[in-house]
Amino acid sequence: MDGKTVLIVDDEEQIRELLSLYFTQEKFIVAEAADGAAALLKIQEVQPDIVILDIMMPVLDGIEVCRQIRKVSHVPIIMLTSRTQDDDRIMGLEIGADDYVAKPFNPREIVARVKAVLRRTAAPQQYAPADSLSFPDLTINMAEHSVTVFGQPVALANKELEVLWQLASHPGKVLSREQLLELVWDYSYAGDTRTVDTHVKRLRKKLGAGPDAPWDIKTIWGIGYKFEVRK
Repeated sequence: MDGKTVLIVDDEEQIRELLSLYFTQEKFIVAEAADGAAALLKIQEVQPDIVILDIMMPVLDGIEVCRQIRKVSHVPIIMLTSRTQDDDRIMGLEIGADDYVAKPFNPREIVARVKAVLRRTAAPQQYAPADSLSFPDLTINMAEHSVTVFGQPVALANKELEVLWQLASHPGKVLSREQLLELVWDYSYAGDTRTVDTHVKRLRKKLGAGPDAPWDIKTIWGIGYKFEVRK
């Protein structure tokens, strides 16, 4: 990842220094900001390739910073959260964060996740017009980035759409959380499978599938998820 710039935004100097050390060893260019307002200025200044963004910060918190970034940029964002901040974690994913990592964390994991996100954004998946799936009351069109449920369009975040596509492309087949991490996030290591759970939860809510729907995303306990077309 020579020459790629990572912006580390965290009000804890020790965390910034630790991550800076690991990213510098991996030949990244490192920029830092200690609060949300400084982060927005730094983004304009250095035009980073990816942002690591803490949620709990002074001046502007990470949620608001993420919201402001998404108004003007599609730069990948990985959020840092505490393990008790489930609502903030979900909010971050909803407003456009690409992923999250819970504190305390292994810095090698963050480096691996950053590399995975950058690989995907450097060579995004290309879909042809034929890349669409149709089920009763559900149509998924990847080329147009559109989903229609019961005749109405439903807005999905990129990762939500990719999770749905992977599951619906294999109806009746169980995909483990680890498989979905690798397919959607390009994580070839033991990532945090709660990322998958959060996206599936949001996906179910947005699709609004109830017991009378002709399809469902079923949880296979201890394994993963399965897209099922009901008879």
